[in-house]
Amino acid sequence: MFTDSHCHLDDKRFADDLDTVIERALAAGVTRILTIGTGDGPPGIDCAVRVAERYPQVLASIGVHPHDAAKATPQTFDDLRALAAHQKVVAFGEIGLDYHYDFSPREAQREVFSTQLKLARELKLPIIIHTREAWDDTMAVVRETPLTAGGIMHCFSGDSVQAEEALALGFHLSFGGVITFKTAEAMREAARIVPDERLLIETDAPYLAPIPHRGKRNEPAFMTETARRLAEVRGTTPEHIAELTAANFDRLCLQARFAPPNARGYTGVSHGN
Repeated sequence: MFTDSHCHLDDKRFADDLDTVIERALAAGVTRILTIGTGDGPPGIDCAVRVAERYPQVLASIGVHPHDAAKATPQTFDDLRALAAHQKVVAFGEIGLDYHYDFSPREAQREVFSTQLKLARELKLPIIIHTREAWDDTMAVVRETPLTAGGIMHCFSGDSVQAEEALALGFHLSFGGVITFKTAEAMREAARIVPDERLLIETDAPYLAPIPHRGKRNEPAFMTETARRLAEVRGTTPEHIAELTAANFDRLCLQARFAPPNARGYTGVSHGN
């Protein structure tokens, strides 16, 4: 019974066949899916919640992606606080820094990232980190607001040194389809050293499909290929990876689901600018 700890079911590439995608996931043993709530950025930041309301197997996160940091306003953070009360919301993210594309100015990215870390801490939700070509700055901002409800390094693609640094700060490390790529040996070495209790698995669908599906639209059902490769790396079985990572997700994210912020009534989100 797999848990896909990170995918994007609101993506337009799933618009025509999402019911079938969910059915294939269930047939493959993926019984829980966390869909990420960043979408196209503010003001429409309830996209994951709307998907999660349609399917009992799907949970949601909330947040502003670094690409969209320049779109954030004070209203955005009020909306995020309101969305945290929804019973399907179990995490805050993906948030962080992306210096590869610089779709938002770096100063804006850092400011919005810091604000969201503080908000997630207030709401007692675990955070989901996106970092690309910005590792040192990402770690610096995190250290300014230490984790209190835990966190996930989404689609971890670093080496063992970076893995140790993230683990020391309290993060779980989540591995996706990239671990199956021939060029990912440094990542596989990092995956070997992650303690059992800090390991997660994801698809990041529709992105980064694992071999032998590379180049296709990724989907949660393809998680079995990633689990098979991760099991080889760690000297265990896919079944053990499924059991272990599902239990880790439950401890990290479902405990947050029952934290006080989610006891409040959800009243919806403003879509004003």
